[in-house]
Amino acid sequence: MDGVLADFSAAYHEVEARLFGPVAPAPAGDPEAEAEAVERLAAEIDDSRELRRRHDAVWDAIRETPNFWETLKPTDPQAVRRIHEMMLRHPWEVFFITQRPATAGDTVQRQTQRWLVRQGFDLPSVLVIAGSRGAAAGALRLDYHVDDSPTNCVDVRSESGAKPILIVADGDEAAVSNARKLGIASAHTIAQGLDILEQASSARSHPTLLGRIASLVGWR
Repeated sequence: MDGVLADFSAAYHEVEARLFGPVAPAPAGDPEAEAEAVERLAAEIDDSRELRRRHDAVWDAIRETPNFWETLKPTDPQAVRRIHEMMLRHPWEVFFITQRPATAGDTVQRQTQRWLVRQGFDLPSVLVIAGSRGAAAGALRLDYHVDDSPTNCVDVRSESGAKPILIVADGDEAAVSNARKLGIASAHTIAQGLDILEQASSARSHPTLLGRIASLVGWR
């Protein structure tokens, strides 16, 4: 969800600015792995105690905000509606997988479901999981998995038959190159990621064409 469909980073910095004023924003990190993010960021900034204090204060405010996950803006206002249309046309089974921490209000699952409905996807299947993305992808027998975490994509590639697509920041060609070496496709936006899925789904009945697409995007 976050970093792919929902703009968690912007919401995090809005909370940070409200609490600390117009300070240089600390990286928002990944809401599904905030503990690891704190340790990594602390090693990069001299005053790690101040960073940790700010990070903890922002996360305390997030957890205390009723239905916080419903307040996030989409990374692309058309993406969820486009996924819904593609699901009906191909057809697909679509699962929205997240490890978001709980906040005040409804469960993470219900908050996420309502957000997806408002974005244009009726009856969304939201799975709130703990642990390995690869294990989940294997259990669900997924064909494709879209994520902004290189770690999750590697896990999916290693532990399941799903083909991962990594969403990377524009201009981060090192990440693109590293992903390709690992047999992971990449895209700079969710729209580009959906383009890859569109092409792959349209080519399912043409093995030669599907193989050509796999070669182009880095799946091996």
